[in-house]
Amino acid sequence: MNRPTKKIWNGNVRDAALSILMEINNNQAYSNLLLHRTIEKYDIEDKDRGLLTELTYGTLQHRMTLDYYLEPFVRGKLDGWVRELLRMSLYQIVYLTKIPSHAVVHEAVEIAKRRGHKRIAPTVNGILRSILRQGVRSLDDLKDGVEKIAVETSHPEWLIARWIDLYGEADATAMAHENNSPATMTLRVNTAKSSVAEVVSLLETEGITVRDGEVVAECLISESGNPANTKAYKKGLLSIQDESSMLPVNALDVAAGMKVLDMCAAPGGKTTHIAEKMNNEGEVIAYDIHEHKIKLIEKNAERLGLTAIKAKSGDSRKLLETYEASSFDRVLVDAPCSGFGVIRRKPEIKYVKKEADLAGLLTIQYELLETAEQLIKPNGILVYSTCTVEYKENRGMVEKFLAAYPTMELIDLPHLQETEKLHIKEKTLQVLPQHFGGDGFFVAAFRKK
Repeated sequence: MNRPTKKIWNGNVRDAALSILMEINNNQAYSNLLLHRTIEKYDIEDKDRGLLTELTYGTLQHRMTLDYYLEPFVRGKLDGWVRELLRMSLYQIVYLTKIPSHAVVHEAVEIAKRRGHKRIAPTVNGILRSILRQGVRSLDDLKDGVEKIAVETSHPEWLIARWIDLYGEADATAMAHENNSPATMTLRVNTAKSSVAEVVSLLETEGITVRDGEVVAECLISESGNPANTKAYKKGLLSIQDESSMLPVNALDVAAGMKVLDMCAAPGGKTTHIAEKMNNEGEVIAYDIHEHKIKLIEKNAERLGLTAIKAKSGDSRKLLETYEASSFDRVLVDAPCSGFGVIRRKPEIKYVKKEADLAGLLTIQYELLETAEQLIKPNGILVYSTCTVEYKENRGMVEKFLAAYPTMELIDLPHLQETEKLHIKEKTLQVLPQHFGGDGFFVAAFRKK
């Protein structure tokens, strides 16, 4: 992944956002990583960070809707960066009420002058001013059904149709709309070092307002301020993690002194959660296939004061070459997946992923489970989780695994119970983003007979 060059930052937030959007389009870069790197590299001030994030995510999230609005006003072919500039500008005009439309047009024209030849600026000016005069066409012009839902929520038709088949039109539509809303910042209290009450008190002294999580006891929801800048964070009393992502470790039912394997560990959110649940007593072996990500796990563990973690690089499907069978009390397979549960955080996923991509992921997921089955001790618990809403990767994978391995039995999810926010069906949990504001997630637990 290429980093943005120095040229993109001249104090102009919209210029920076445009460069990030083009990097995403041209190199399939991840929006969250590019935003973080841009903010860190250029030390962008807090007052500009919000707008940069808003422009990047907003333009990505609503891309198909913006193209629908733009279509009647565009004649001929546009260069990619010009179309992206028009999308970003139209996003501000349609969705951001605090920015005057004339200021948006002026800024777009100035960017066009700097980036293109002399004919580009009048084209951009003409298109945007025509939109201001005439307004955008109504989404009601579309017939009800898959196409309308796809355009108004900016999700590909194949994905909407798939979700309707799986969850029904109401849930599919609600999920697509939820994907275009800002993600809530949720915090995980390090219970090996502190308590929820103590962390709440410490955060409040620094002006951070929080409330209890929706479904996880050690979760707090941040309502103001930046918890990452607090003393509590720097002392390792909390981590920033989505609440849904905390569910698999709760289901793992670990205890102090156990030997636990996290097969797909980076960047270490679940690994450190496991060690905290074990009160930092025992052994947590964390593997990831990407060697450069091991430092992320180690850095997280160090900040949180968790010495029970040993992070290693390697293909977890080959761990029987390193460990004997029945070596672990617990195994977590938080598998690589299509990621359709985290579209809100990585909106580019919905445009980049294709139906055909799923086949390769299904193979990897199954092979990880096969290895885990041999590594887990008799009576040990294996938890399988993904951050997707795909049946084949989730319940379908569970059924395939159980059919092939009678040694394993599906069990009731430890520490997780059916509620109006947690939808447990046939002993497996499927979280949709609209259930309680967390990411889409799947969790299943098996016991080795």
